[in-house]
Amino acid sequence: MKRDSLSLIFSPAHRQHDPIGQADAPLRAEELRQAALDFGAQERGPGDFGMEPIVAVHSPELLALLQTAYRRFAQLKEGPRPAVPDTFAVRESGGRVSRNIWAQLGHHCTDNLTPILPHTWDAAYAAAQTVLSAAQALYDAPLVYALTRPPGHHAYRNLYGGYCYLNNAAIAAQWLAERGRRPAILDIDYHHGNGTQAIFYDRPDVFFCSLHADPADEYPYYAGYPDEMGAGEGEGATLNVALPPDTDDEAYLRALDWALAAVDAAGPDVLIVSLGFDTLAGDPHGGLHLTPEAFRPIGRSLVRLGRPILLVQEGGYQLGALRPALLALLEGLT
Repeated sequence: MKRDSLSLIFSPAHRQHDPIGQADAPLRAEELRQAALDFGAQERGPGDFGMEPIVAVHSPELLALLQTAYRRFAQLKEGPRPAVPDTFAVRESGGRVSRNIWAQLGHHCTDNLTPILPHTWDAAYAAAQTVLSAAQALYDAPLVYALTRPPGHHAYRNLYGGYCYLNNAAIAAQWLAERGRRPAILDIDYHHGNGTQAIFYDRPDVFFCSLHADPADEYPYYAGYPDEMGAGEGEGATLNVALPPDTDDEAYLRALDWALAAVDAAGPDVLIVSLGFDTLAGDPHGGLHLTPEAFRPIGRSLVRLGRPILLVQEGGYQLGALRPALLALLEGLT
């Protein structure tokens, strides 16, 4: 692949979601965008595929909450502020869902890290349209980069959390599968893609593979263990590779080669990569020891699979390391 074969899909609407003091700040997407443009990517904005591809992945209750939560929360006596739950629907709650906005936030959110702001829905909707446009572009290009923000891989069918509201990678995979493609999702973010795994856990048509920090030590804690391999018709279509905290470039590349052999054996005709740069040494939300240079052989390993590649941006919060890591990845891919 040549440099000018890289298609970049980007929406400025991500800037409308700007949580104060949070690592998922607009500047990180702007840094990645500029690096991709400097590399030679051909940029365009997303089209609008409407709600249907999103409804195919997420529950109506979750979508309604994301669209109305801030307005409803602002009507409380305390006044407008970020919508964050104070109570969570744990196992002993009996599964009841109250009409109260506090209760609905706690029922559909997995943590208190993921506020709903006035324009969070607009940014999340634009991210979904970005990844759908990128999936469509795969029919004409071998490599497409969906620069999505907010990220998505922690969002379940009916849950949001971990900075994620809509599961961008899952939305792309579902859209492609509905059109007869056979997607595989490779998640190389530092944190396990628990939402993506759950969405496809009992399905044989989307292979999911994740390399991530051991959930015994790191978020999301409750998913991502090696014995999670799928269920029902999806048994064997999930692979989790949990990495120890001292993982360096060499160890990571060995684990990646092993994982890619399993991806290749699954026989996909398109590869969706949930791309996280929080595996880099020094990332405030990471704990591995990868250098930016590691992403060059990572890119080479991905392209050796011989499938069209859709990059979907997830995490990565060390601003100074994002540019060299993305450039190294793109050099390896092209």
